[in-house]
Formats: sequence, C-alpha cells, structure tokens
Amino acid sequence: MKKNYQKSLYVLISLILLSGVFGSGIYIGYQNQPQIEKVAGLSHKDTPNGIDADFEIFWKVWNTLNQKLIHADDFSNEERVWGAIEGLASSFDDPYTVFLSPEENKIFNEEILGSFEGIGAEIGMKEKILTVIAPLKNTPAWNAGLKAGDKILKIGDVNTSNMTVDRAISLIRGEKGTVVVLTIFRNGENETRNISITRGKIQVPALETELRDDNIFVINFYTFSEKSTILFRDALLEFLNSGSTKLIIDVRGNPGGYLDSAINIASWFIDQGKIIVSESTGDESKLKSYRSHGPNVFNDNMSMIVLIDGGSASASEILAGALSEHGVATLVGEKTYGKGSVQELIKITNETSLKVTVANWLTPNGKSISLEGLDPDVEVTFSSKDIENKSDPQLEKAVEILLKANN
Repeated sequence: MKKNYQKSLYVLISLILLSGVFGSGIYIGYQNQPQIEKVAGLSHKDTPNGIDADFEIFWKVWNTLNQKLIHADDFSNEERVWGAIEGLASSFDDPYTVFLSPEENKIFNEEILGSFEGIGAEIGMKEKILTVIAPLKNTPAWNAGLKAGDKILKIGDVNTSNMTVDRAISLIRGEKGTVVVLTIFRNGENETRNISITRGKIQVPALETELRDDNIFVINFYTFSEKSTILFRDALLEFLNSGSTKLIIDVRGNPGGYLDSAINIASWFIDQGKIIVSESTGDESKLKSYRSHGPNVFNDNMSMIVLIDGGSASASEILAGALSEHGVATLVGEKTYGKGSVQELIKITNETSLKVTVANWLTPNGKSISLEGLDPDVEVTFSSKDIENKSDPQLEKAVEILLKANN
C-alpha cells in the first residue's frame, strides 16, 4: 500500500511541473518601444500624450554641458541619453524601477541564468540604504563573512548614497580573481568595517537534503531558480520515501527567484484552489490571485517548520507566508526582509531594458510583504556566543517543536 501511494504521488507531482519565464518580483516582457533617435528631438509641442513638460530646459542643459563640461567628448550622445533615462527612472523614488544600460542589462541577464562572476550576494534597498539581503552559501561573500542586513556604505572608493541597486551590482561584479572592498555597517556595532572579497565564478546553489538521526527531514533551500521545481520535487519524494513525518524547510538567506517555483512548491502543501499569493496594483478591484493547483501531498500526520530570517526575501516570503497562513507550517526564526514588489522587464532596445515596479505581493490574508515582511510564530535570534560557538539556536528550536508534535 505504501509503495503504491508513493508511486501515485510521484506521478501526480511529476504532472504539475510547469514552465515559466517570470520571476518572483520580475516579469520578462517585451513591447515595441520607440528608438532613441525618435525621442531625442522632443520639444514641448510634441511631448507624448500632451504631458506638460518643457523639453527646452533639457536641451539647454544638454548644450551647456556640451560646451562647458571638461572631457564632455569622452561620452557619446547615446550614453548621455541613457544617463537621462536613468535619471527619469530614479525620479519616481522607487529603488527597483531602473533603466538598464547595455552593461547592466547584460549583468542582469547573467544573474537570471544563475551563473556569473562576482561575490555571490543578493543586495537590495532597506530604508533607502543599500543592504545585503543574503550572501549565497559557499560563495566569496559568504566565506568573507558578509551577513544579511549589512549596510553597504561604499564600494571601493565610491559612496553608495543615492545609488541604485543595479548600479551597485555593476560595481561589485567583476572578473574572477579580482578584489572588491565593501565598507559596511553592521547592526549592533559602533564602527564601520571594510570587507575585502575576492570575486569568483558564482554558480547559484539550489538545495540540499538531510535525514537527521532523530528522523527529522531537512530541506536547505537556497534559491528559487528555473530548476527549483524539479529539484524540490525530488527532495519531497526523498522525504516521503524516508518514512519521516517531520519536515524542516530552511529558507534563511534565500533571496527568492522565480514566481512559478514558489507557486509550484507551495501547491504540494496547500489544497487546490486556495490562494498562495495575490498581486496588487493598488486597485482592489484588479487584485490578481495565484492559487494552488495541487496536489496537496502533506497529510494531517505530518508536521512542518519553516526557518526564516532577515535574508529570506521575495519568493521565500511568498512560500513561507502561504504555508503559515494556511496552517501548514510554523515559522521559526527572525523577521523576513520584506521584498514583495513586482517588476516588469521591458525591452527598450536590443541592448537595453527598463525594469519597472508594477505591483506588490500580498499574502493569502492580504498582508503586504513589502510593507511588513513576515514575523515568525516563534522568534529566535542569534547571540554573539552562538556565532562564536557555531551553534544554531533557530534549528534547535525547530527540532524541539517537531519532536514534541503529535505523530
């Protein structure tokens, strides 16, 4: 009976693998956009859609810089237009709405593919300060001691005030073997510190599994990549075949990734038709909900803990929020990062793109992930002694709760 049940589960799980090209927080969209030379000659009278904007001011500044600025000839007209568009995007005061120049667009596409040269840390904006969301496991950033929540004040000699995330990424990235120095401020410390990191070839890790001696099964989940749905399916089948009824999913330091992966993975634990996450554009009448497509393979005899911390973001928060609010899992650890905005990537030219925030993610109960993040059901923090002794009080608390749970 057990073998037939497991075989049926394998077939069911295999059938729900879905392909997708939009990520947790990122849609990949392509639209027909005007070429740069078509907009370069705009004046007040032919401003699109009758917008009340005087482009004569723009051209006056353009010509003044051309005449007065030392080394102005070092920059092409195309590069100046890119800079102007970057300024336009930044004027909306949204850290995730940015124009990607050819270099930044190339870097972004490499990151989506999951292989690049750099330090291996996800960064974002927190209270308008460039902040480490999470260093990826066993990367140069991880090995150098960079931590989730570290505020990046300087990259080399460049101050990060008013710097976009994508600009920071372009400065931090570099060839394997070269060194970048980050000046960071860490909560709880009185002074800044410099961290030297030797860049390397980054292969974004996916997940690891472990069946502990106490028969608790652990899935260490590092990123929601294109392959995560298949890899998590295999990990879940390994759990079901192990005979264990107690599961820990560890998304600490997991900065997120593809939305499809989060939906597919949550669907294995939530009844078909129930909301996993909703997308809000500010108009409640246009709220779009993503629902579980099943099958729910997690029965009442099983218990689950999801470990979260300040490095759990985006797709991690979608998964954890859905499992928590549907009563499937208990959240243990620390408050999550709060990255719940949706960006659409629009192709502007063959080499450039515009990434623009189009919506925010809401948990099944309507909680804004961006505004609030997720609070753990059981809060457990790390002390300096824990770090020194390399102990893990959050994992220990999760184990304690599961061992007390009824079979």
